[in-house]
Amino acid sequence: MRRIAPKDWYQVKRLDDDVTYICEPFIQEFYRCNIWHVRGRDRDMLVDSGMGVVSLREWVPLVTERKLTAVASHTHFDHIGCHHEFDCRAVHAAEAELLAHPTRINTLADPYVCDEIFDALPPEPYASTAYAVKAAPATIVLADGDHIDLGDRVFEVIHTPGHSPGGIALWEERTGVLFSGDILYDGPLIEDTYHANADDYLASMERLLRIPARIVHGGHFPSFSGERYHALIKDWLAEKEKTI
Repeated sequence: MRRIAPKDWYQVKRLDDDVTYICEPFIQEFYRCNIWHVRGRDRDMLVDSGMGVVSLREWVPLVTERKLTAVASHTHFDHIGCHHEFDCRAVHAAEAELLAHPTRINTLADPYVCDEIFDALPPEPYASTAYAVKAAPATIVLADGDHIDLGDRVFEVIHTPGHSPGGIALWEERTGVLFSGDILYDGPLIEDTYHANADDYLASMERLLRIPARIVHGGHFPSFSGERYHALIKDWLAEKEKTI
């Protein structure tokens, strides 16, 4: 399989609401984490940081321009790979230990990380068999109801366990922008990880249904409208009712 030069590893696209989408296009879509950069007046926010197979700080200058809080929507390998590159790191209390002491098993690198999840490989010396997330102890431990203040923008932390115990969404009421992490995106959801919980997942979805989101940026797959957001949740809840 061909190797990609570091300068070509990331793709960057500016969206509305001072949000920039960053991704690793050579990772297959199902495994490809969405990385979100949010511009604020006093500081910026990064929601998730990808696999960490190529330095985000070195090859995406946007993330080094200003003070920045790197938030982990949760601690699976595809979302926290570059968190160690940032001085200010935030994660929910339920997964702070995982961010500080990641392993191939507790980040789900084992069994998911293999050459087959790539359409082209990262530059040498990357090897899937040796891949591991680097430790990145939190400097900010989050709880439900906390706020991440960027000066002119404030995001509420919404604890959304189910996919993982410390999953969070970030909600900006003023603009209707929601970063939903992996609890909900417009694609096949993962509800059977080693620390997933079906009851928590149901409660999180019922809570998210009450949020009047205008635009939703998920942990994977393309962003979608508030209308699509509510339809996805309602369809998911209806399917669960059928199985009870």
